Amino acid sequence: MKDVWTPLSRELDAWGAAGRTATFWWRDDDARAPSRALDRLADLQAGVGVPVALAVVPYGMDPDLAGWLRAHGDHGGIAVLQHGYAHQNFGGPRQKRVELGPQRPAEQVIGELAQGSQILERLPGARRILVPPWNRIARHLIPILPDLGFAGLSTFGARRRAQPVADLTQVNTHIDPIDWKATRRFRGTGAVLADAVAHLEARRTGTADAEEPTGLLTHHLAHDSATWSFIASFVGHIAAHEAARMVAVDDMFARAA
Repeated sequence: MKDVWTPLSRELDAWGAAGRTATFWWRDDDARAPSRALDRLADLQAGVGVPVALAVVPYGMDPDLAGWLRAHGDHGGIAVLQHGYAHQNFGGPRQKRVELGPQRPAEQVIGELAQGSQILERLPGARRILVPPWNRIARHLIPILPDLGFAGLSTFGARRRAQPVADLTQVNTHIDPIDWKATRRFRGTGAVLADAVAHLEARRTGTADAEEPTGLLTHHLAHDSATWSFIASFVGHIAAHEAARMVAVDDMFARAA
């Protein structure tokens, strides 16, 4: 019986046979405060020795998070990204959830993002990268981000271009282990790996941006045991394969520090 990890191994082997290295990165969303789940994330990250980018919600952030980051991020493996402002939904009853959408005046949204930057800028590992809640942002807001000091933007799905506007680099995530629409639990190893293989193959064959690292998106507060198990296996698999490499935020985004 074929092992469920075989398709990923074969795709990585194809990268190696071509003399190329498949790059990956890991983003975890919705951090606000220290928790057992966040401790587990840090233990997993440090145990495998791969970097993780922690998307932190500024509004309502627990001040103790700074101390937690100093204690767990001294090795440089944890970067802090800005996860919107309050992670508040302003979409209508029949609209998808969105905080940084067109429902409010741009000036109000921009003001909140600026406040959020001020809250997070002193956190250890803080980077000038915006992660919109629910991975959605109104198009008219994107050109304004560099003026607010943002060097990077990260949503979900294969990017159309590396720089949507001047002085702003976009690097997205592409793999989500959780079935948000139905069970809100682990989707299954085969289904999640199929997404990973699809993006890797598209990069390798030129139908997607080959330079965009394949991104793993996690939510530490929402993980069941099967999700935690998958993440450990996935990052371990990447770390062990000679044609794969997990990259840090500073390897992908210029001017982010």
